[in-house]
Amino acid sequence: MPVSSRVERPETAPEGPALPVNELFASLQGEGKLAGVPSTFVRTSGCNLRCWFCDSYHTSWDPTHAWMGVDDVVDEVDARDPTHVVLTGGEPLIHDESELLLERLADDYHVTVETNGTVVPDAPVDLASVSPKLSTSTPTPENAPDGVDVGAWEARHEERRIDLDALATLVERHAFQLKFVVTGPEDLPEIEELVADLRGVADAAIRDDDVLLMPEGQTREELAATRTVVADLALERGYRYTPRLHVDLWNDAPET
Repeated sequence: MPVSSRVERPETAPEGPALPVNELFASLQGEGKLAGVPSTFVRTSGCNLRCWFCDSYHTSWDPTHAWMGVDDVVDEVDARDPTHVVLTGGEPLIHDESELLLERLADDYHVTVETNGTVVPDAPVDLASVSPKLSTSTPTPENAPDGVDVGAWEARHEERRIDLDALATLVERHAFQLKFVVTGPEDLPEIEELVADLRGVADAAIRDDDVLLMPEGQTREELAATRTVVADLALERGYRYTPRLHVDLWNDAPET
């Protein structure tokens, strides 16, 4: 099982640079090119989008966190064994202090940033794990999580979810992967159109091997219904399939 993240965190922001931290734990990277690699995860709270299927509900729809000084985050990372760190969310790059954390970690760790591709950091990143949000991610009154009032988020999410300039800058500056959450075959035309558009504006090579298809699903049962379809799509199109190891191993348990 993953290493528990239970650390003492104040309820109000400490003096100095701090981040709203939802979870901090060691586990296996579950997705992408580094799937299976032991990693320490720093999950911040807060997001500029609202995907209806978000698997981090308590960082987006219902943001929960306690404040940690950047120095304290670094200490907690140092106290764990992995040499890989994943900064994730929510959308971690909406916080200016994330750049300071990335700079502090750069010399000692391989750092992956999980981002929706709408914000560009001015900081070192070893792997930009960019997950552009397709139109199927947009929340509506019909698909929103139970008890959630979509309100203005439907239009706001749809307006913000793709920023070609930001995506181009991310792939030009960093080693990257483009990771798409796939709900079914109907998503492929939109993925291929976005990849083509990005290739048209980015001054960097985007190989088919950089495009990862990941099945949507927050539980083992949900993944079982989509993984084979998505794997077949990756095989047919020459893209890369990525599992969700943490779901396969620990289902929808927190701190995984």
